[in-house]
Amino acid sequence: MESEHTGSRRNRWTFLTNHARVLIAIARDPGIRLRDIAVDCGLTERTVQAIVTDLQADGYLTRTRDGRRNRYVVTPAARFRHPAEADREIAGLLAYLAAPATSPAPGAPAPHAPAAEGPAVPGAPDSASV
Repeated sequence: MESEHTGSRRNRWTFLTNHARVLIAIARDPGIRLRDIAVDCGLTERTVQAIVTDLQADGYLTRTRDGRRNRYVVTPAARFRHPAEADREIAGLLAYLAAPATSPAPGAPAPHAPAAEGPAVPGAPDSASV
């Protein structure tokens, strides 16, 4: 008998939406091409184009032409759309997820947050700055 969490649909969920992934890719490289975002995010170029249009229409980024290429500027003060996070700016998420990934040395313990002070997530701003 298949358990509730091992069904094929239940195992395919992720924490981040495609919109978040595209925004993070742009935050990492403001001159990135849509086709490169598509490859990185596992999406079609048409889907990425629609997502960029959504993000631009809702004020999360602006697009300018730079010769034959587009350049994007993310609006870090934009707020999350869901009512549960609407009082927070996207800057904290981008600071954490758009930063270059660091991996601990082989055999080293995974990093953890300080117990008493500092941000709850390493690299994320504290609650006063979010």
